[in-house]
Amino acid sequence: MATKQTIDGNTAAAHVAYAFSDVAAIYPITPSSAMGESCDEWAAYGRKNLFGQTVRIAEMQSEAGAAGAVHGSLAAGALTTTFTASQGLLLMIPNMYKIAGELLPCVFHVSARAVAAHALSIFGDHADVMAARQTGFGLLASNSVQENMDLALVAHLTTHKARVPFVHFFDGFRTSHEIQKVEMIDYEDMAKLVDMEAIKAFRSRALNPEHPHQRGTAQNPDIYFQGREAANPYYQAVPGIMIDVMKQVGKLTGRHYNLFDYVGAPDAERVIIAMGSACETIEETVNYLNKKGEKVGLIKVRLYRPFSAEHFIAALPKTCKRITVLDRTKEPGSVGEPLYGDVCTVLAEKKMSILTVGGRYGMGSKEFNPQMVKAIFDNLKAEQPRNHFTVGIVDDVSHTSLELPERIDTAPSGTFRCKFYGLGSDGTVGANKNSIKIIGDHTDMYAQGYFVYDSKKSGGITISHLRFGHVPIQSAYLIDQADLVACHNPSYVGRYDMLDDVKEGGVFLLNSSWTLEDMEQRFPASVKRAIASKKLRFYNIDAVKIAHETGMGGRINVTMQSAFFKLANVIPVDQALGYIKDAIKKSYGRKGEEIVKNNIASVERGASELEAINYPAAWANAQDEAAAAVESGMEYFKEVIEPIILQNGDKLPVSAFNADGTVPTGTTKYEKRGIAVAVPVWKPDTCIQCNQCSFSCPHAAIRPYLAKPEALTGAPAGYDTKDAVGKDLAGLKFRMQVSPLDCTGCGNCVDVCPAKEKPLVMTNLEDVAEKEAALFDFAENLPRVDAEINPETVKGSQFVRPLFEFSGACAGCGETPYIKLTTQLFGDRMMVANATGCSSIYGGSAPTCPYTKNEDGHGPAWGNSLFEDNAEYGFGFNLAVAQKRAKLEDLINAASKLAIPADLKEAFDQWLADKDDGEKSKAASAKVRAAVKPALNKADGELAKLLTEIMSFEDYLVKKSIWIFGGDGWAYDIGYGGLDHVLASGADVNVLVLDTEVYSNTGGQSSKATPTGAVAKFAAAGKRTRKKDLGMMAMSYGYVYVASVAMGANRNQLMKAMVEAERYKGPSLIIAYAPCINHGINMNYSQREEKLAVEAGYWPLYRFNPEMAEQGKNPFTLDSQEPTGSYREFLMGEIRYATLKRQFPEVADQLFEKAEQDAKERRENYKNMAAK
Repeated sequence: MATKQTIDGNTAAAHVAYAFSDVAAIYPITPSSAMGESCDEWAAYGRKNLFGQTVRIAEMQSEAGAAGAVHGSLAAGALTTTFTASQGLLLMIPNMYKIAGELLPCVFHVSARAVAAHALSIFGDHADVMAARQTGFGLLASNSVQENMDLALVAHLTTHKARVPFVHFFDGFRTSHEIQKVEMIDYEDMAKLVDMEAIKAFRSRALNPEHPHQRGTAQNPDIYFQGREAANPYYQAVPGIMIDVMKQVGKLTGRHYNLFDYVGAPDAERVIIAMGSACETIEETVNYLNKKGEKVGLIKVRLYRPFSAEHFIAALPKTCKRITVLDRTKEPGSVGEPLYGDVCTVLAEKKMSILTVGGRYGMGSKEFNPQMVKAIFDNLKAEQPRNHFTVGIVDDVSHTSLELPERIDTAPSGTFRCKFYGLGSDGTVGANKNSIKIIGDHTDMYAQGYFVYDSKKSGGITISHLRFGHVPIQSAYLIDQADLVACHNPSYVGRYDMLDDVKEGGVFLLNSSWTLEDMEQRFPASVKRAIASKKLRFYNIDAVKIAHETGMGGRINVTMQSAFFKLANVIPVDQALGYIKDAIKKSYGRKGEEIVKNNIASVERGASELEAINYPAAWANAQDEAAAAVESGMEYFKEVIEPIILQNGDKLPVSAFNADGTVPTGTTKYEKRGIAVAVPVWKPDTCIQCNQCSFSCPHAAIRPYLAKPEALTGAPAGYDTKDAVGKDLAGLKFRMQVSPLDCTGCGNCVDVCPAKEKPLVMTNLEDVAEKEAALFDFAENLPRVDAEINPETVKGSQFVRPLFEFSGACAGCGETPYIKLTTQLFGDRMMVANATGCSSIYGGSAPTCPYTKNEDGHGPAWGNSLFEDNAEYGFGFNLAVAQKRAKLEDLINAASKLAIPADLKEAFDQWLADKDDGEKSKAASAKVRAAVKPALNKADGELAKLLTEIMSFEDYLVKKSIWIFGGDGWAYDIGYGGLDHVLASGADVNVLVLDTEVYSNTGGQSSKATPTGAVAKFAAAGKRTRKKDLGMMAMSYGYVYVASVAMGANRNQLMKAMVEAERYKGPSLIIAYAPCINHGINMNYSQREEKLAVEAGYWPLYRFNPEMAEQGKNPFTLDSQEPTGSYREFLMGEIRYATLKRQFPEVADQLFEKAEQDAKERRENYKNMAAK
């Protein structure tokens, strides 16, 4: 009997892929990474495939590399798979042509995702799959988690028999990350269906010197065409083969599939044709509408390539008069999207006169719900149905969008629906995943979970959508009518309209420290009215207090989970709590006994400290308060940003956006998220004014301010200052001030403070938010102080306004302090090419931009191209700027030869002398501007023409500081080839590598920066090879400036490296150690972790300056001292290493010893270099 498990779509596909694979060549990309992670973990624990072997997993440097490895492995006779999405699939296309052309059987499992165009989207649509439809791969679509397992099996069985390779695809996030209760297919049952003769034949065709043949030859015009056509019989046979396989799988599982499956009224007149998760929503709506007397239906496209016209026509009801074809992609400039084009072609060739229209929906995981399905069917009723429409958006530019009817409830009766509003990194999503699994695995109920995130790395809003019921759940859309709504963060009350979706008589669960009296004061009238008028059962729990008292820090997840089970009554609460505790032991056992104990204590208190709130009936008539005036400073915030922040982005029309995707900078300052539990409050008496707190702040939320005494007239109460320290600051007043609503509460500022008695005190945000916000606003509006401050020192740099502020990075992020510092030193003339990764997500995700401008309106110009090409993208900046400045230089030289005023000649000469020095070029440029303008008023002829053209290049007078940002996944792996080429070019560019030693953005996969012994995704049993020495490789050129830095260990060395690197007239590479939440450390002490890393000899500090060699000196300086800490103790302080000791003790000591030896060898090498 088949067992049932509660799993997500990625796991379902990976379960089958592992069974059929000898080899998997993988590379991380959202949302497909989890498939590779699962296979790697199964292999680490020795799971066997159908052939009795552990699958050999190989992580490659890029998706192109993974596809190449798949091709080679297949050619050598091993059944091989890979997992990818979006740009990753596009990088595989060249090898896909080869694999298909050579008739090598395999399956690529693709969690279909949008392809970056005007902007990046990590969410689901079919753009990537459609870009690969011409490769010769078969394309098979799954619509649900269960189908992922069933049709993955169909794909693998078919490819063996047909020799045609397949892309098995399903919607990214909506299916890949949806959790459902499914029937597992055991490997023993799969094995019964395997065509071992076909596999034997495949293996016999392998490249082998025992029976050699040649493949991949070059052909001339006389024969290439014929060769391409020779494969036709194989493709023609695919539909028949797959039908037979589907019958076999149906007989095994009881779940039957066809190439095209029709559902709906047998006499339907209006039919939708679609593929992917939308089919689940459409089917649910079709059932609802047909019960209301409509005659509608749906054709689910399973096998999209090869497209079988015969089987499509057979699936179409004979009564069908009108068809809508839905595509989850856009092909700009085409006469119609791909599936629409195919259907029209088939109908035309069959001479069938059925009115057919096409529409686009759901791009980038845009919501697609029953209301929209009804709009599509209603459109088909019209005398002239709209063709090439869009649904789910308001298109007020091209006017393609369909009007939506009233909301309808199509879910089966008895479905229990819940929404949970959480804070990113508070554990809400993880707890809800556990809840789904508990209910799915321990009851006969069906369960579904789906999770919505905003663009913040952590600290953003998360919304969990959970459904439970006694019939299969097909609702592949967000919950809009909930039985229970839980708010896990009190700051959301009044900010988001959480109660609009809750049913009358439903449950509202709030996490807050508030009493009923507090709620009277804090709840907006709209919230009171919703609670009372809907007669909600309202409960409160102080989960933050419980978490603090049980050692859980800010993680309230299991406390709220136990409260949910007590309220939901889906299963007896005592049983539920037992299951939660079991899940805790399983999930956190590897992290240590203390963590397990703390979690269990939180569970017990969550169930016992829940309080019912007996609110007054008068709340139903609560009167709205006067709306507070919000001064945003820009229309864009009110019109675009604010609606998105308030979760109303779906309602914004097309006209709200620039067609090229450009957005204004400096908008994070308007968010004021207020997500910290506690923030630092400054006490002046013991402050030594070192500015290290500001220097280390990941979010630029705490800053030093200088002011003349007279500027402090009218300062708000509490704006205390002290005399500024330093001869250049005599007569000025000093204050350190936090922006409480922008602070994330990590506490690193307090930790790094060297004062014996800390002048920063972490204080409950609620107690000080209003006061400290007013103090911050006052400080920000102080007049600029004209003082001689050296910005190239740790202290002096912090008096420069940061031009990177309030990002969506995790609290305590190890990367952002480096970026912030870079903008303080060079931001007013910076151009930034940012590789896709953490730094592009917290640096460039809608709706706000953390890069901002100074008082003069200058600031970093930031752009993101792709993951793999960032160095080349930044090099392109250099080429363009160099060319434009060369033209400017030619113009100035030409003008200098004419009869021009003396002051203009002097300005031109100074600019020509100083143009390549960043700071000097500013003064020279100002002089040129001042001299050109009056001269132009008097000039005529050739001089007037030249001066006019010079001023057209005015923006290039100041030397641009070109920076290339990215993480180690980019620099060490996928982008290394480009990075190496750009460094080798000798171009004057600066590269900042934010080295977290893992692929942080995709969830912590191993990279070539990961050291020996570290446990990471794709290295579940510990990495077996040493960390790549990127710095040494760059130093081998001799003309690249290279530095290895760690802010928390040596701030002065970091300052030297930054200044020297940018000043160097050539390529520079700064490798910055950046602790990450994926390391399994307390991010409140991330700066301290950098210090410990250097003291233990884990991370070296050095600088390699080619200019020193030109002076006859040793270019290499080893800045870190001999290790004073224990290397092994440092490793054991991070869960990524400690986990190996607990899970694989037999290899842990061996790998740790190797890791320490690797570090010693590296240091000895550096010492030898420094001694030369």
